[in-house]
Amino acid sequence: MHDQLIELLILLTSAVVFVPLFRYFNAGAILAYLFAGVVIGPEILTLIKDPKTILHFSELGVVFLLFLIGLELHPARLWRMKRNVFGMGLLQMTVTGGVFLGSLIALNFPLPFAFVAGFGLALSSTAFGLQILEEKHQFQTLHGQGSFSILLFQDLAVVPLLAMIPLLAGIGTSTSIEDVFKTIGIVAGFIFVGIYFIRYFFSFIAQSRTQEVFTATSLLVVIGSAVLMEDAGLSMGTGAFLAGVLLANSEYRHELEINLQPFKGLLLGLFFIAVGMSLKLDILIAKPHIVALVVFGFMLTKGFVIYALARAFGFPHESSRNMACTLPQGGEFAFVLFAAATSTSILDPESSAILNAAVTISMALTPLVFGINQKYMRTFSEVSERPFDKITSESAEVILAGFGRFGQIVSRFLQTQKISFTILEHSAAQVDIARKFGNKIYYGDASREDIVESAGGKTAKIFVLAIDDVETSIKTAKMIKNKFPHLKIIARVRNRNHAIRLLEMGIENVHRETYLTSLEVAKEVLMGLGHLREQINKKLAIFRTHDEALLRQQLKVHGDEKKMISVTNAANAELENILQADEQNHPPTDGQQTEFQIYTDPV
Repeated sequence: MHDQLIELLILLTSAVVFVPLFRYFNAGAILAYLFAGVVIGPEILTLIKDPKTILHFSELGVVFLLFLIGLELHPARLWRMKRNVFGMGLLQMTVTGGVFLGSLIALNFPLPFAFVAGFGLALSSTAFGLQILEEKHQFQTLHGQGSFSILLFQDLAVVPLLAMIPLLAGIGTSTSIEDVFKTIGIVAGFIFVGIYFIRYFFSFIAQSRTQEVFTATSLLVVIGSAVLMEDAGLSMGTGAFLAGVLLANSEYRHELEINLQPFKGLLLGLFFIAVGMSLKLDILIAKPHIVALVVFGFMLTKGFVIYALARAFGFPHESSRNMACTLPQGGEFAFVLFAAATSTSILDPESSAILNAAVTISMALTPLVFGINQKYMRTFSEVSERPFDKITSESAEVILAGFGRFGQIVSRFLQTQKISFTILEHSAAQVDIARKFGNKIYYGDASREDIVESAGGKTAKIFVLAIDDVETSIKTAKMIKNKFPHLKIIARVRNRNHAIRLLEMGIENVHRETYLTSLEVAKEVLMGLGHLREQINKKLAIFRTHDEALLRQQLKVHGDEKKMISVTNAANAELENILQADEQNHPPTDGQQTEFQIYTDPV
């Protein structure tokens, strides 16, 4: 028990050390986990000697990931994906595996070897692909859904691939017609229970009003589904995914997500560490040219096949290229396939080590490939993958950038005043929704000079900056200041730091989005405690004047944390003294209550 705790301590320490360090240098968490695994594994520090045990256990991370993804897919929506899953997914496995198989046979490798190696390398990593898409918030994009369709079919294909190994080894297989009917019966029973009973089971558990019991039930459903489907001859991930789909319409879906999210994150991190520990450095040192040839050969080939198939299935060029850059790596199930083939002597230990090293390195390279694609190769938006709208609103007086909750209210009022304006929104999904309500809105990037110019940037008078993302807002403001200096910028800001950064650029008209609402809530709190409206309004006016002065003081020391803290603390103490002195000099009375116009003061 003590040894297991020591290993757990080592794993947690490596994650705590390496992930923040890699994040500091703008590298992904996945690379941090892989590097941590290499360092603590048997090849360098040997802090953990048996990565296979940890790798097997950490596959639960993939199980939780697939369950949570299943929760997002209603059965009807999954049915609509059948063409991509069983069409594009099947062809990807067949074509990619066939190309690798033919190439290896042409190089005089025996058929069993070529089959296992070829179709093993045709598999992609569900953990890596979906984790990258989730981190970049691109799972719901065209390429995200296409990638998921391919990965889902690959998970289903693992079972027949493993069943083929005994046949290829010439030792037969125990699979019979009874086993097939048993599998079908278990799956059918599982679906029946999931549709008609699982919701009532969760309702019964929820009545206990005990959070830890509900969490335990969530874990029971996920792990139980995975084990049941594995016993039926399918993969654990398939069982968990199916359970998630069956619960997608449940009223407990969101609570399940909240309960299981931490387990998914930790187990996936453990999985990536275990993959890193599995890397054989002696193979890299002894035969680096062979490993490199295998890595780049199968990644380029797989990427090309995925791109070609995506285009054939009607995906745009941008989506197809994104899919090719998301799924070029080898998969976690390739380790299982190669291990089974090695145990039956289809693969020799050295070839197995080379293939495992190639898969591991391809996983490490995937975030780099994905990042290069997103930064340097994308044509349109990395989210929507469609061209920006052609804008013909050159006579607008106002350009409104951003159509979120803030921009919508501004546009509604401008419309009542018959003021001409053009709306630019960088989210294609938001544009499509807004158009259903009759809004005249254009899909475009307001940080681009040509887009703003086509929206009337040369003749408009005011530019309302209502973009939600802080960095995009700053980028847009810089472009407007440089290219359209005649435009008066009125900016919505998310927080104090955002406001200071815009003030540094000379943009004076900034409005913190929750500032006035927060003051109004504070006012209601004091009124609820019996304070007089007149006194509250006066204090709020003092607070706002003082806060505006503090913002200007903070602007002068921005970037110096010590001075910032000192200025802020001194200002807060001064404000408290001012309010206390005012209350002593003007005690509350029951006289006339005057409503101050606190809404029109500049922020």
